[in-house]
Amino acid sequence: MFSALTALLLLTIITTVTSTVNSCLPSELKALEAIKSSLREPNDGIFNSWTGTDCCHNWFGVSCDENTRRVADINLRAGTLYTTFEKERKPGYMTGQISPEICKLTQLSSITITDWNGISGEIPRCISSLSFLRIIDLAGNHFSGNIPSDIGNLRHLNRLSIADNVITGGIPRSLTNLTSLTHLDIRNNRISGYIPMGFGRLQYLGRALLSGNQLHGPIPDSISRIKRLSDLDLSRNQLSGPIPESLGSMSVLGTLKLDTNKLSGMIPTSLFGSGISDLNLSHNLLEGDIPDAFGGRSYFTSLDISYNNLKGPIPKSISSAAYIGYMDLSHNHLCGPIPKVLDHLDASSFEVNNCLCGKPLEACKKK
Repeated sequence: MFSALTALLLLTIITTVTSTVNSCLPSELKALEAIKSSLREPNDGIFNSWTGTDCCHNWFGVSCDENTRRVADINLRAGTLYTTFEKERKPGYMTGQISPEICKLTQLSSITITDWNGISGEIPRCISSLSFLRIIDLAGNHFSGNIPSDIGNLRHLNRLSIADNVITGGIPRSLTNLTSLTHLDIRNNRISGYIPMGFGRLQYLGRALLSGNQLHGPIPDSISRIKRLSDLDLSRNQLSGPIPESLGSMSVLGTLKLDTNKLSGMIPTSLFGSGISDLNLSHNLLEGDIPDAFGGRSYFTSLDISYNNLKGPIPKSISSAAYIGYMDLSHNHLCGPIPKVLDHLDASSFEVNNCLCGKPLEACKKK
């Protein structure tokens, strides 16, 4: 028969073991507390759930590995929050910075802190040491500073999104070491410098969204070696030089946006016989004739080559295109009759050219 003292001792041991099992590592608890103290969201108190020692249970936005009970994911996405709490008003406004203590969470697989608008400061340099990271999504905030120079250390990273911030500096050369990357979104920042010539090393990349920055120099020809790339957006930068002919040989490229740059030379013939369906080359310095290269593979839901220095007629081969949805040829130096296959377009698609004629513009003069 157990004595009362033995029973009390056994109960203490069971309680201690249970408490330990349901607790997170002290170092990870400390790191989460540092993250909590460096961010402020006063309207809904989403960090009120970050209490107790079991950070794997009912801590909003924190998930753990089931086996190791180590913190694996931090997901503080504004849209997710307000869907969860069924808010009828506009989202709150989180401010503060990401504490470097986040790097103490050494088993992190994903960091998603998006769409709060007011989170500022630099992306912690030490983030490049989190070797298990697969997702970094910090879009829609006010982060500044540079992309960490050794970001290429994250060999398992498959998604990097820092869009809609005020990031400066260049694209680190080490970024081309992220050979598992499938999604790159650095749109709408203040990133400058060249696109790394080794960009083509990102063989698994499906989307490359680099628009709305201050990138300059040429478009690397190596991009055409990315066989899985379906969406390339380099618009609204300061890129110069010719458009690589090789872009038209990419097997799955469906969207190519190069508008609002300083690209020059002639439009590559290959682009019109490719699988590209959404092509925007507008607001550049392109010259020469529109390539007479339309054919059965030419299927354009949108084709915009307006605001360039193109001359000559609209090619007759456009009549053999499989499909032309929207097309804008305005603000060039084109001349001659508009093919009947373009009857569905309105006058704005052809305005401000030298002497285009025919529906929807004025009828061509009979010779």
